[in-house]
Amino acid sequence: MEEVLEVYARPYNACQPVVNYDESPKQLVSEVRTSYIDKYGVKHEDSEYEREGAADVVMIVESLKGHREVLVQEDHTGATWANNMAYIVEKMYPDAAKITIVLDNLSSHKKHQLYKVFDPERARNILNKIEFVYTPKHGSWLNIAECELSVLSRQALQQRFATKEQLALQVQTWASQRNNQQRTVDWQFKTADARIKLKSLYPTILN
Repeated sequence: MEEVLEVYARPYNACQPVVNYDESPKQLVSEVRTSYIDKYGVKHEDSEYEREGAADVVMIVESLKGHREVLVQEDHTGATWANNMAYIVEKMYPDAAKITIVLDNLSSHKKHQLYKVFDPERARNILNKIEFVYTPKHGSWLNIAECELSVLSRQALQQRFATKEQLALQVQTWASQRNNQQRTVDWQFKTADARIKLKSLYPTILN
């Protein structure tokens, strides 16, 4: 926890960006009966629906710059994660000296996954530019990307989506609007606060 909080305390550095990464599944459903809006502006939606599979919404956010990218993908396997790490390093931040990525400690979020997808030289080059900082178990609330996914869900994902294309269009529209507004994240919870408010989580030292 303190490692994550120390990362959040760093000043903005374009050459060494701090990026948060998180994923969230989204059920795709289509309507059995067409919904409609009555003359009072109330939307009427049938409770029945048809499942159309699922998609994975990936949030990549650089909070101090106020920039996020949202990807809609098939799954969240190790191979998908490896390709996303390559995208961050090679496409989003090709000129960065080092990229700190804060993410959940899932089994698919492991360095060896890159060697399963890329040749050893490319995998090593990607990993050499990344500093991974994992949130602790039961501490995913420390991940700013998870907070952004919550905002995305409340503001743009309350309706039904039958296809990945519809979902992707919606999330890209949301991300563009939020980026244009330069919505940064002012993280207020510091290490000193954690040692007071979460004192019970620290080991007790017996003298």
